Amino acid sequence: MSTTELTLPALQGSSLLGFLGALGAFRTLATLPETREVRLRWVPAGGSYCPALRLPIPVERDSVVERLHTALRQHADHYVITVDKDLKIPRANFRKLATRAAEDFLKHTDPAAANMVAAFGCDAVCNDEGIIEDTAFRTMSGAGHQHFLEFMNVLATETTVDQVREALFGPWRYRDSSPTMRWDAEDDRRYALRWDEPSKDPVRTVRGANLLAIAALPVFNVVPISSTNVATAGFSGRGSRDTFVTWPVWSAWLSLDVTCSLINHTALQLRNEASSAELKAFGVSAAYRSQRITLGKFRNFTPGAPV
Repeated sequence: MSTTELTLPALQGSSLLGFLGALGAFRTLATLPETREVRLRWVPAGGSYCPALRLPIPVERDSVVERLHTALRQHADHYVITVDKDLKIPRANFRKLATRAAEDFLKHTDPAAANMVAAFGCDAVCNDEGIIEDTAFRTMSGAGHQHFLEFMNVLATETTVDQVREALFGPWRYRDSSPTMRWDAEDDRRYALRWDEPSKDPVRTVRGANLLAIAALPVFNVVPISSTNVATAGFSGRGSRDTFVTWPVWSAWLSLDVTCSLINHTALQLRNEASSAELKAFGVSAAYRSQRITLGKFRNFTPGAPV
């Protein structure tokens, strides 16, 4: 049977947004009947790595872009991302959402909904106000009219096929207007880092990359680790100054299930000779780490650094 190998040069493995975008494209294709046997690996590209997909069918590049755009567009107005504007959701409301998604999974009417709910938060743990503990990827909660779930819906509704194509194949021109999920190091708009005052400088982003990254969230489940705390896959630390996300890039053709296991591997969070040797045995070429920083009422991620 003929296969297709497709390199995505715009999605750099050293960038958190680039990695999430590649993972989102991979996971989306793995949910489609004709491409569910898709595999992903990373190949050297300059000073970083870029993803390569191996698809189980002969397919043109533009057809892959269109398939991805069509699948991602189905998230628009979905009940999972329209349950509220933000993830500050009362436990009872989130439990109703999780129950509905679980029923859709069991009935095979919407198997993907439960995966996204599990990536948003956990109703087993809540704060003193009865609000669920949520994903470490959450970067906003309504301040400055920036809403985590609402922005997801806007991106799913408005992102064009050409914007998806730019995200995959580049170059990234940063000509798209907000919203952005704030997973790109370029979203750190502190005055000290910029020539102009940020409030007078319009936000520019790569919408297609943000939309693809949203599709990667179900790989990063939120799970309870105690009666008061949850953890997000791939993350270490909890505070505003000690929270990091770590991700690998690998040389072998991996399935989505194996990729999920690799991202959850404890060796990624360690920084010693034994963990490095273990990851190398699994075909990991490099690993990168980004710090999540809190700036007022917003969160951002620093540029990825090799570990």
